[in-house]
Amino acid sequence: MTDRKAELAANLARVEERITAACVAAGREREEVTLIVVTKTYPASDVRMLSELGVRHVAENRDQDAAPKAAACADLPLKWHFVGQLQTNKVRSVVGYADVVQSVDRSRLVTALSKEAVRAEREVGCLVQVALDAGANGRGDRGGVAPGGIEELADLVAGAPGLRLDGLMTVAPLTGEYAGRERAAFGYLMDLSTDLRRTHPAATMVSAGMSADLEQAVAAGATHVRVGTAVLGVRPRLG
Repeated sequence: MTDRKAELAANLARVEERITAACVAAGREREEVTLIVVTKTYPASDVRMLSELGVRHVAENRDQDAAPKAAACADLPLKWHFVGQLQTNKVRSVVGYADVVQSVDRSRLVTALSKEAVRAEREVGCLVQVALDAGANGRGDRGGVAPGGIEELADLVAGAPGLRLDGLMTVAPLTGEYAGRERAAFGYLMDLSTDLRRTHPAATMVSAGMSADLEQAVAAGATHVRVGTAVLGVRPRLG
C-alpha cells in the first residue's frame, strides 16, 4: 500500500468511527447514513484509491475539474454527486457524469437539466438546495432557494422528464439566525424534508453535514454527509 493510500485508509477509518459513534448516540443504524467523499481539488488517482478502499459515493463542485476526473474513473463503481452552484452552460457536461445534482435552486436550472437528461437518455437525481440564510431576494450566499420556495421547485423537478426528485440539501449557513447553530439548522432541514415527503414520499434523501459538523447532521437525521477535508486532508490553495 502506498503512503497516500495508507493515509486515506486511516482518514476514512477515523471518519467511519465518527459516523458510527454519531449513529449510536442518535439511536440510528449505521446503514442509515451514506458517506459522500468530496474530492474537489484532488486528482483522479485519489479517487481511484478511495474506490479501492470501498468508497462508492464521491462529489465535485466544479465541472471543469469534475468532468475529466469522472472520465478518468469511468471504469469504477462510483456514484457521482455534483454539489456546487451550477450554471446552465455547464449542464450538458454535468449530466454526462453526475448521478445526482444536489444544488438545484431555480426553475431555469431544472429546465436545462431536464432537456439534457432527455437528450442523454439518462435519469438524473435532483436535490433541492435549501438556503437557510436566504435574503430578501430568496437566495442564499452560496446558492439555494428559501424554504418557502421548496414546494414549487420540487413540483417542477418531479414533473420534469429525465429528472428524479430525491430530496433536500443544505450547507450550514454562515450568516442569519442559524449561523453557528448547525444542529438547529439541520433540524429545521429535517422538518422541511418531512413536509416535502407528504407530497413526494420518495424524496427521502437529506444531504447535510461536512467534516466539521457531521455529528450534528447525523443527530438531526441526515441520510447523507459530505466529507472532504477529514478524508483527503487540507485542500491545496487554488489560484
